[in-house]
Parts: sequence; structure tokens; C-alpha cells
Amino acid sequence: MPTSNSKLPFDIVVVGAGPAGSAAAITAAKAGFSVALVDKASFPRDKLCGGLFTGRSRQNMTRIFNVDVYNELFLECSKMRFRAGDRIISEVLDAPIMWLTMRRNFDEFLFQTALGMGVNNFTGSAALEVNQNENCLQLKDGSSLSYKVLIGCDGVNSFVAKSLFGSSFDPTKIGFGLEVEVPIEAEKSPEQTVEVDFSAADWGYGWSFPKHKSTTIGLGGINVENPKMKQRLAEFLTRYPNSTDLKVKGQYLPFGDFRKSPGKANILLAGDAAGLVDPVTGEGIALAMHSGELAALAASDAIKSNAPQKALRRYKKALRPTHQSLRQAKLWRLMMFPKPMRSVFQNALANGSSLQNMYLDILAGKAEYKNIKSALISRAPKAVFRMIRSKLGV
Repeated sequence: MPTSNSKLPFDIVVVGAGPAGSAAAITAAKAGFSVALVDKASFPRDKLCGGLFTGRSRQNMTRIFNVDVYNELFLECSKMRFRAGDRIISEVLDAPIMWLTMRRNFDEFLFQTALGMGVNNFTGSAALEVNQNENCLQLKDGSSLSYKVLIGCDGVNSFVAKSLFGSSFDPTKIGFGLEVEVPIEAEKSPEQTVEVDFSAADWGYGWSFPKHKSTTIGLGGINVENPKMKQRLAEFLTRYPNSTDLKVKGQYLPFGDFRKSPGKANILLAGDAAGLVDPVTGEGIALAMHSGELAALAASDAIKSNAPQKALRRYKKALRPTHQSLRQAKLWRLMMFPKPMRSVFQNALANGSSLQNMYLDILAGKAEYKNIKSALISRAPKAVFRMIRSKLGV
């Protein structure tokens, strides 16, 4: 760590040391660039997240970090239960394998892996100012880091996004989540069933995700659709023993409103800072790692071409398939969450249905949203589908 008031030059400065930031940092470092990784927190640190780690996440982690899942960090699970309140829609005993992890430990693992590749550690001091004219990031401890490309991976409340656009998200479209961590008694084993409840929140869902030593229970949805979310959480927790009177954590969550242009010139946004979260499953870890990787590759190519200011152009091109998939997911969301569609969706998700299998394949990274539209559309009343098309203008 440099002394106060020092100024250090780097090829790439990454703000935010979560999965997106560590992925960006290690990708750039492996390409031979000097990298600074900045975060206001010192690691390890806690992070609100259900901690569901899918097959898609595993693919990205293995490719980017050259590591695989292991038992100490991940709880393996192949059982999944879909609910609508007291009604069990479906129980799947042989779902594609998923893993559950504590973000405190997982993020620390990725962070340390990135440092092991020569990434420079600037955690423990928040970003204070982005000087776009001088390509310089000022930290609260007095350090000043110059960059050719800056990558903001600093979450939904992104300081970098605020510096570029004045705000980090649209309050009319942002999601919000609440959760508690329920300890598991030492002599007991976790149930090892991933549970999702589609009635726990409006335009969202509730979850119960087991870990080695605890179970993460929470709910989330579009914020403006859930004015009584704390009350909804209290009602939801009554189903689970020993889950009341625990500390409740809350956080804004991207929920489909991704940035079409994630940055400006030589400043890029990745992960939650770019709104890259699946609006159906809520999965963010896989997209965070992938977008961090793509941002670093775009930055690397732009620097090699002596054109750092064209980094965003390269990044947007690389993100096109991701953006297209998220658009298709938003269409599918309109078939799930509006009140006229809820029973249609839930019935279509029943045991053994093609929709259920495709939903699980999405989580496993075996399918894309473009492959599954017909599975629900074929069951939707024509009048309701016309309503959906009208809303989308298609």
C-alpha cells in the first residue's frame, strides 16, 4: 500500500473487489497489464446475497480463475422445491447440481486468487473522486491512481456510475432484498434443498438457501411493487423455525434494468454496477464474473491499440449476447409476475414439465432464454399473451 499523497500509474484500475472486480483484475493481470484493485472494505467482508452458485457460475469461475468448486467453500445440492406460499408447486430430487456459498468467504477466495496473479491491493480505502480529464482516481486515504482504463465493479450503489451518470440506478426499476442468516445447530445437518417461493414478494420471490453452517432466508422484488417488504419478510419467516429475532440485512438489487451503455470512453462498468443480474432467477455471480472478464479484455485490447478511449465500444460489442439474453429474460418475467399470469406460470412449472426442465437448465448453464419462451407461451391464454406483446411494443 502506498503512502498518503503518492501517485502511482497503472494500466487498469478496478474499483470493487467482489466477483466482477476480481475477475476483471485477474484477467487484466494475466494479459500482462499493471492492475490496481480498489475497495472501500478490507477483506473478508460480509455481502447480502443468497449465495446460489450455479453451473453457469462454475463454468465462469473455472475459466477465469482456473479453480473449481471444493467442499470447504461450497455446499453441493441437487434438490429444489418451488412453492407458492403453503402450496408446493414442485419438488425436484435430481436437479442439475447447484452449489451454495457464503459470499464473505467466496469473495475473499476470488480476491486472494487475483492478488496471487500480481494484482496490486488497494482495499480498505474508498474512492473519493474520478478525474476523467486526468484519468486519475483519488482515494480517501490520499492515494492517487492514474489509469488508462478504469473499470467500476463497485456494486448497485456504484461510486463510479454516480461519477459518470449522477446516479447509480433508476429508483423506479431497482429491486430490493431482505434476508437473515439462520444458524444450524452443531449436531444437525442442513436440509440441502434449495427452495424458491414465488408468492413471497410481488414481482420477485422468496428463498431459502442452505449453507454448511447456516441457512440464508430472504425475499426480494422490484422495490416500488413492495412497499411493505419488512412485513412480508416477517410473514415469510414464520414458516422457518428459529428464523425470527435475527438481524435483518437489506440492500438494493439490480432486477433487469441493465445499462445499455455501461460506461463512457475509457471508463467501464461491470457486474451489479452495470445492472447485470438475471431478472428471473436473480443470479448475479455468473454475470458479474463474465462481465468483469469482458471489461478487462476490452480494456486490454484498447490499450494494446493505443486507443483506451475506445474501450467502451469494444466492451459493448462483447456484451451484446449478454444484453440480448437479459432482454429475453425480461420478456419471460412478464409471463411470471403479473397477477393474470401467476397461476399460468405456476401450473406450467409443475412436476416434470418442459418449462421446469428448461428453468433448471438455465441455472445449470445448459440453455438460454431464447430456448424456453415457447414452453410457457403455449400454455398462456391468447388474450394475456397479447397484453404482454402490447406492453413490450412487439
